[in-house]
Amino acid sequence: MLISEIELYEALSQQMGAEKAKALVHYVESKVDRRLEEKTNIFATKEDLANVKAEIIKWMFIFWIGQLASFIGIAKFIFHQ
Repeated sequence: MLISEIELYEALSQQMGAEKAKALVHYVESKVDRRLEEKTNIFATKEDLANVKAEIIKWMFIFWIGQLASFIGIAKFIFHQ
């Protein structure tokens, strides 16, 4: 069930007064905003994903070059004796 800030304020103001209801709605709103901000910090952005992709490609090339150098070294050792 979703409730808007205005509906919450109206429901609370009837029971506890306008000032207390306004303060409580403001508190709840700031708490929800803070929680949402905390949760959104853990998501990866497109920039994060692009950086990870670039790092993976870089290390793949380094690995392939190392493998090729090892293969060439082994081939020279075997065929030049």
